[in-house]
Amino acid sequence: VQLKETIKGLPGKMDTDLAEIGSNLSVGQRQLVCLARVILKKNQILIIDKATSNVDPRTDELIRKAVHEKFARCTVVTITHRLSTIIDSDLIM
Repeated sequence: VQLKETIKGLPGKMDTDLAEIGSNLSVGQRQLVCLARVILKKNQILIIDKATSNVDPRTDELIRKAVHEKFARCTVVTITHRLSTIIDSDLIM
């Protein structure tokens, strides 16, 4: 999910300890780390609550693409204020 450059920039690379609540990462980086963890777990149901509300447009697009690609065969419940986040959804309530 496009974290390679972020990880390369950390002092300990993959061995860097994250601060409490990930405060040594930006909001967008924290969102991408959470998304990466969910992808690795291979869940069949994903609930996203305003995942792109505090991120820049580039990170918003990365998150939307990753969710669309990695969870194409899963149930995804998305809570959002942005129409662009759910425009490709099968069902909008």
